[in-house]
Amino acid sequence: MINDLEQNKKNVIAFYEMMFNDCEPAKAIEQYVGDDYIQHNPDVEDGKQGFIDYFIKMADEYPVKSVVVKRAIAEGNHVVLHCHQIWPEGLEYAGMDIFRLDEKGKIVEHWDVLQVIPDHSKNDNGMF
Repeated sequence: MINDLEQNKKNVIAFYEMMFNDCEPAKAIEQYVGDDYIQHNPDVEDGKQGFIDYFIKMADEYPVKSVVVKRAIAEGNHVVLHCHQIWPEGLEYAGMDIFRLDEKGKIVEHWDVLQVIPDHSKNDNGMF
C-alpha cells in the first residue's frame, strides 16, 4: 500500500477531517494510525493517547473550529496537507501537516507548521 499515493492521500485527509472537524480523535487513531505514533508538535504529547487527549480538549474548548484541506501532496511514504484552519472569533491559520505512513498505509509520524492568516498582505495572491 505504501506506493498507492492516491489512497494514502485519501486516508490522511479522512484522518485529519475525522479528528479535527468531526471531533473524533480516538476513532481517527483506531482507523488510520499504525502501531506507534510519533508526534513532533511541541504542544502535543507523544503517542496515541497524547494525541487523543489533546484533540478531546480542543473539541471541548473550540467545538465550532473547522479545517478545509486545500491540497494534498504524496511522495513515497509521506503525505503533506496544506490546510485552512478556521477558529472562533475570526482567527484563521494556513497550515502544513506532514505525515509519514508505514508499509500498511497507516499514519505513524506527524509534523506541522502554522501561520496566522494576516489581515493585510503586500500581494493579492492569498495563502491558498
